[in-house]
Amino acid sequence: MSLFGLGRNQRTFRPKKSAPSGSKTDWEGGYFPLTLNFSEEYPSKPPKCKFPNGFFHPNVYPSGIVCLSILSERRGWRPSITVKQILVGIQDLLDQPNATDAAQTEGHQLYVSNPNEYRKRVQQEVLQYPQSL
Repeated sequence: MSLFGLGRNQRTFRPKKSAPSGSKTDWEGGYFPLTLNFSEEYPSKPPKCKFPNGFFHPNVYPSGIVCLSILSERRGWRPSITVKQILVGIQDLLDQPNATDAAQTEGHQLYVSNPNEYRKRVQQEVLQYPQSL
């Protein structure tokens, strides 16, 4: 898997996550828009990382906000965490959801109780965000 940057302004960075062919992941073939918004208080406070509204994943809120410990001021954020570490953390989270920290009911329930149906939904998400975008 690779991460690609699309654009940048003073406080917003929009990389896209891509899983090139040959990758052994359920997310293979997708190109997923992700926005990182940095506040004036960065690096004291973590950026807000967001996929599109309704993005399907157990650790992504319906609003698209990513639920990841290193992005939480109370749990894991440190000012020394780099953008690369954030992107790799999100990439790992997509491939290996955290079942103990659900942000989305449907995604969590499928991931925990019906892995085959979960993989089908992931494939629907991949089709919604093809690499050709």
